[in-house]
Amino acid sequence: MKTFETSPASERFGQYFRIAPALDAAARDEVYFVRHDVYARELGFEPVRTEQREVDGYDRHALHCIVRTNDDNVRPVGCARVVLTDPRDRDAPLPFEQSCRDTLDRRIIDPAALPRERIAEVSRLAVMGEFRRRRGELHRPVALSARDSSSDPSARFPNIPVSLYFGAVALAQRAGVEYLFTLTEPRLAKHFARGGVQIETVGAPIEHRGMRIPSLMRVSQVYSSLRAMVRPIWHEVHAQMDTCYLLHEAMVQRDLAEVPVSQSAPLSV
Repeated sequence: MKTFETSPASERFGQYFRIAPALDAAARDEVYFVRHDVYARELGFEPVRTEQREVDGYDRHALHCIVRTNDDNVRPVGCARVVLTDPRDRDAPLPFEQSCRDTLDRRIIDPAALPRERIAEVSRLAVMGEFRRRRGELHRPVALSARDSSSDPSARFPNIPVSLYFGAVALAQRAGVEYLFTLTEPRLAKHFARGGVQIETVGAPIEHRGMRIPSLMRVSQVYSSLRAMVRPIWHEVHAQMDTCYLLHEAMVQRDLAEVPVSQSAPLSV
């Protein structure tokens, strides 16, 4: 019989949580609620709003994923978004391009010189307070340690932030994005490096709600560098996300099939 200690990381994640792309208004509303709860109510990074939703202008051209509990009382756990370039103005900067305008090392990579439809930014990664498990980390939007990618049974809520990043990569893949930028806490960069995720530093650190490093992931290269202990989580996340897309497409096709075809009035002779 498998126990928490002996079951694979992907099974432990799947036992407690489900991850999905936010494909409809209701799911996106959940995302905005999580963001408000973490970034506004808990951390004070954003103003508290009566509607309890945190939304900004980048959400008009962003993709989102959400993690929920896998139990009878389903509730949101965490979220992440992928900001695409604005289809109405591809040259409009992504958030990091503004924050890191003076610190990006353009000798490494210059976002302005890349095909704009092929770049995006991961941002607004947030995990609800009850799932940020360790003391001293409730003031952070996420909580990570080396145990998040190990089989340590004391990791009560394993792999939530890792799954959100992998979910963001899955969103980027479907959108045809290759260059995925993010502002990374130094400890997150070290954590992902232990798991084999190649995150390249592309500029000097900046102060943005704590120290952040402008970083880059090449979407097509993420999986190939992952260590064996992390790959099962990747597969679980992608399987769950793919299932959601298939179900959503089936529902769309069903709804289209149920729309009555309008009949043209007969021509008078």
